[in-house]
Amino acid sequence: MPPSDSTGAVRERANWLIHVLYIHQDYDECLKKIEEQLKEYNGLCEYPIYVKALIKRQRGEIQDSLQLFQAATCLNPNNINNLKQVGRSLYLLGKHKAALDVYREAMRLNEEDWEVWHNQGLCHMYLKQHERAIDCFKQANSIQQHDATYMQLGKVYTLQEDFRTAIEVYLEALDFSPDNPEMLTTVGLLYLRLGENYRAFDFLGNSLTHDPKNPKTILAAGSIIQDHSDMDVALVKYRVAAVATPNSAQLWNNIGMCFFGKQRYVAAIACLKRALYLDPFEWIISYNLGLVHLNTGQYASAFHFFSSSINLKPDFPSSYMYLAITLSRLDDFENACSAYEKAIEMEDDHLFELNFAITLYNNDEIDMAREHFNRFEALYQKLDDETKNSDPDIAEQRQALSSLLS
Repeated sequence: MPPSDSTGAVRERANWLIHVLYIHQDYDECLKKIEEQLKEYNGLCEYPIYVKALIKRQRGEIQDSLQLFQAATCLNPNNINNLKQVGRSLYLLGKHKAALDVYREAMRLNEEDWEVWHNQGLCHMYLKQHERAIDCFKQANSIQQHDATYMQLGKVYTLQEDFRTAIEVYLEALDFSPDNPEMLTTVGLLYLRLGENYRAFDFLGNSLTHDPKNPKTILAAGSIIQDHSDMDVALVKYRVAAVATPNSAQLWNNIGMCFFGKQRYVAAIACLKRALYLDPFEWIISYNLGLVHLNTGQYASAFHFFSSSINLKPDFPSSYMYLAITLSRLDDFENACSAYEKAIEMEDDHLFELNFAITLYNNDEIDMAREHFNRFEALYQKLDDETKNSDPDIAEQRQALSSLLS
């Protein structure tokens, strides 16, 4: 028979030891002590059950942890921590509506618990109830500010493609926590999506001063350096990232395009094929492989990769233009014209019109070539001087075709 224990003091005498073993991560020894306690007191020990549930969850046994947290709640229904953990386990099991019911129950015990509001926001976010999620995260921050809440609030705005508001949220968070490298990187990536590369690079560089080996930040900073044609510096950055994430498809894609920029085509193809092996459903890798093979005159391979890219992302017009160029090199004039028309239908781009005009001229369709060249001229004149001078090949082809058609 267990000793009489009306106050629970004797029953809780081993809680300190269970706590010490748990925080030292000596889980096996901790579980042994918990089992002793549960056996001695017929399972009526709240804290040992609670810690056992935490260990089970850390080991990935989410369903078991849920049952244990529910048992702890039955023993002490007025302990908000038990309810929060039940909600957390339901959330991890993907039962977001059930988790919300538990968090509402927890709010009856304490409406001013930021964690309850934060976790409700997470549930609403995964249920795609974005406005409710925003309200919950804002309420959590009004009670107590946390980086995690700012990150999730910004994520909701990003999911809504409201990038400016997302940036405002992260900038507010940086006032509260200015040295958070994850926050700095996220702001940098959002500026990158908005095409503000210089501001993006400022935030990414600041992030790297706090965490110089963060592969996500290095990849983003390297891509900006790469866009400015400084391939060697970008490759040095990527070398650091490759140590931490050797199996990153995005990383090998960027390394491949660095070698392409340096006209080292064999190395470029090797890196891009490694990227494709790591992530075969990433359209940009197939697109880049198409570009490299087109550049090296391997038109059948280029056709294969551009077709694959279009299947994965059918709404990217440049893929159709390069597919059209490839088909024209393979002497399939009819399908090349169809691909050009598809690209032009999706976007008015001077480059599409110029390449179509060249292909038409090469196939003796002079009147149609002149028509598309005139469209090219109309679009070209609308460009600013910097864009006009950015690619000397376009000016050269324009001059040559103009002479031939006149």
